[in-house]
Amino acid sequence: MSSHQAPSAPPDVVDDEGPRDLVSRAITWLIGLVAVVVLVVVASAFLPRWWAQRIGDQVNGSMVGGIGLGLFYGFVFVALPLLVLRLAFRRGRSWRFRLWMLAIALLLATPNLLTLSIVVGSGNAAHAGDRILDVEGPGFRYATVGGALAAAALFLWIEHLVRSRRRTRQRADRLDAELKQRREVTPSPEPPSPSTGS
Repeated sequence: MSSHQAPSAPPDVVDDEGPRDLVSRAITWLIGLVAVVVLVVVASAFLPRWWAQRIGDQVNGSMVGGIGLGLFYGFVFVALPLLVLRLAFRRGRSWRFRLWMLAIALLLATPNLLTLSIVVGSGNAAHAGDRILDVEGPGFRYATVGGALAAAALFLWIEHLVRSRRRTRQRADRLDAELKQRREVTPSPEPPSPSTGS
């Protein structure tokens, strides 16, 4: 009665899934990079003019309206991203959480980034947006800068106050701990014994 053994797997089988996986990842990253470049090119050719028209519709040629709206956009859409970044880069946060919060901060900063693309852009859409803001949104660009600087200054001031308060509290806790340790080491003086009269 002969024993029938199942055929064993051939030795030294080369696993080529690693290089294939690496190639597929490289292709995916390359496609993603091309898509981002295409989106940036399309956005730079369209968004500055579109954003200037939206601001022009809101301001409607009023200098007071342009300054007020610029201060609002500049302040709010710098303060919110800074607050999100402050929460993202606290200790103990994972890198995945930080990347998500960075994406949220960029999304919140979009209005100011669009205005910046008009100010510093060199394309036709940026120049068209510049002309639109000159006529329909006077004062908006400079007021946006002022609002953004005010938000950044306020954020830095609050951050300085928080850090100073934290340092003061840590210094007070350290002094309390040293005082407690000295009291434990130094024996308290014994009260003088009452003198007996003769």
